[in-house]
Order: sequence, then C-alpha cells, then structure tokens
Amino acid sequence: MGFLDQVPAGAGAVLTIDLEAIAGNWRRLRDHAQRAGRMVECAGVVKADGYGLGAVPVARALLKAGCRTFFVADLEEAVALRAALPTGPDARILVLHGPTPGTERDLAALGLIPVLNSLDDIDRWRSLAADLGRDLPAVIHIDTGMNRLGLDDGDARRLAGDTARLSGIALAGWMSHLASADVAGDGLNAEQDARFRAHLSRLPPAPSSLAASSGIFREASLLHDMVRPGAALYGVNPTPEAPNPMSPALRLLGRVLQVRDVPAGTTVGYGATYRTPSPARLATIAVGYADGYFRALGSSGHVTIAGVRAPVVGRISMDLLSVDASDVPPAALVPGVFAELIGPDRPLDDVAADAGTIGYEILTGLGRRFYRVYQGA
Repeated sequence: MGFLDQVPAGAGAVLTIDLEAIAGNWRRLRDHAQRAGRMVECAGVVKADGYGLGAVPVARALLKAGCRTFFVADLEEAVALRAALPTGPDARILVLHGPTPGTERDLAALGLIPVLNSLDDIDRWRSLAADLGRDLPAVIHIDTGMNRLGLDDGDARRLAGDTARLSGIALAGWMSHLASADVAGDGLNAEQDARFRAHLSRLPPAPSSLAASSGIFREASLLHDMVRPGAALYGVNPTPEAPNPMSPALRLLGRVLQVRDVPAGTTVGYGATYRTPSPARLATIAVGYADGYFRALGSSGHVTIAGVRAPVVGRISMDLLSVDASDVPPAALVPGVFAELIGPDRPLDDVAADAGTIGYEILTGLGRRFYRVYQGA
C-alpha cells in the first residue's frame, strides 16, 4: 500500500478505483458475449457517474480498451460525458431516459442518441428531424416485462402498423430489458426474448439489444447484436449462484482515528445497542452512513485491519463507525492506520449481503468525501 504515503494526512478514507480492472472486466464480458463466434457489440453503461466510481475516467478507460458505445441515464450525465469523449461514431453516447420534453434540441446539437420510450418520444424526435431537415439517430425501447420504460405491447403493434411514423429517424437499434437475468433458469428470460423477437419480426430491421450484465452469462439466444453491461464492469457478481467471474475494481480504506481499551459491559454507539461481552479493544474509523457505509451494517458487518477481521459494533454514525479490534496485533492498531471496508479481504458483494442489499446500491451510494485514487489504464 505504498500509495498511502501520498494520501493527505487529513483524509479520513481512501477509495481506490482500478481502471485496468474495469477495462479487463469489459474485455471479459465482450469475449463471453462473442463465445458463439458471432460478432456482438459490448457497450458500457456509465450512468450514475459510472456507478459511483467516476463516469469520465471509467469511460476513457473503456474507450481505450475498445468500447465505442456508452449508456447514461439523462441529459445532464450525457453533457458531462460528451465534453470528455471524442465526438463521432467512435464514442456514441446513448441516453436511456430519452428526449424528455424540452431537451430534444440539446440532444441533437450535442450529437447524442436518445432511447425513445414512447410513441410521444418518437413523434417529438421525428418532428425535430423535420425542423432540422436531417435524419436524427435513435434507439427505440420496447417493454417486454419490466413495465418501467418502453413501448408497451399495444404501442409496439401500432408502430409496426404505421412505420411511416419513423420518417426522419435514423434507426440505430431496438432494445428491451430483462427483469430476472440474475436468477439462473428463470423462465421469464426466454418469455421476454420471445416477445421481443415477435415485435422485431414486425418492425423495420435494425440491431437489437436485450442483455445487460447478468444476461450475458445466460442463454446465448439473449445476446442479440449488442450487450449492455453495467454493474459487472465494476466488479459486482453477475452470476450470484456461482463464483464471481469479474475482477474487483475498488478498495475502500477508512482511517482509524482512536483506539481504546474498555472493560466488559461497555456500551458502544447511539442507543447503547451493543455491550461488550468481555474486555475489548475498540477502534473508531472515519467512515459513516454519510459516506455510503450503510447503517444496516451496525453490529452485522466487519472490516479488516492488517488482514485481521474486526466486527462492527454498535450503530453506524453519520461520520464514524466502531469495531472490536481485540484480535488485531497491538503494533498494527494505532491511530492513523487504515482499515479495509471493501476490498480483497472484504468483497463488495459480501458487504452488500451483510447490509441486506445489492452491490449496485453500495457502489452508487459511495460518498464524495473519500480521497480518490485512480490506478491503471
């Protein structure tokens, strides 16, 4: 951990992001999507600020690795990414929320590609194309079972019966989204694929996309022409029923602020919800729920210090947490040393399980106060 010598003394926690690991995960996902020997494009989903790890550095690393299509959620995210990536076909930016009313001209001016989620989206995008006198690219989303965004069955059929409605739209593709891809053997995946293919058979031909992270590891029929991995890029296990095929992409270290020896029966934290069963050595760490370390981890999670497990005791505070570090060698437990909250000794998905949530939520909740170090790529 020689890089820690460069961390400012005032930094309470350090978040390291391994860009080469993220790029390596993208290459692994791309290769797995092409396992049948058919060309399948592998995009990169960098919405929510690259799942909390920084959309711009992540996208630049992915671009260097060969990724050419990037998905964000909305116009604000797209504007920030557009400023950091080259324009043109070598860095396409697709906006999942589509052209929300009033944003159409901004999307077109920046060369962004909206995902059209309704007939109204299609009509407004077609109208802008007519006003500008040029075709505008777009991807059209068909809902097949999520019931969030996308054309429902009736609207998809209406569009198939009136394809003139697509006049002026340079159709870049069709997409849908799997509801249960993370559940191995779930029959809904095949049902959604069948619905999607039935709609595609009635609509103008264009590349299609259905699978995101977990879908890449399911039936090859789900792959279509493009896959859209997100969480798997950042090390979340896309196959919860099996060992994680992805490399970890981050490490979160929190600084120990204080160490104290306490007798048996000592209460710890708000509400005095924890009482030491025997004499203990407690360490207070400069990370709390304001930093995205979930309150649910109080008295259920653990950290490691010098490779030794130290259980979290008491409730998580806004800026602090306490651990029982009695088993840590005294020489390794002094104010200023770092505890690992997420990393090789404490995998992201394990932290999420202890908090009763998923890795996605842990990632996107990581706080802004961390001193960030980008490694690799």
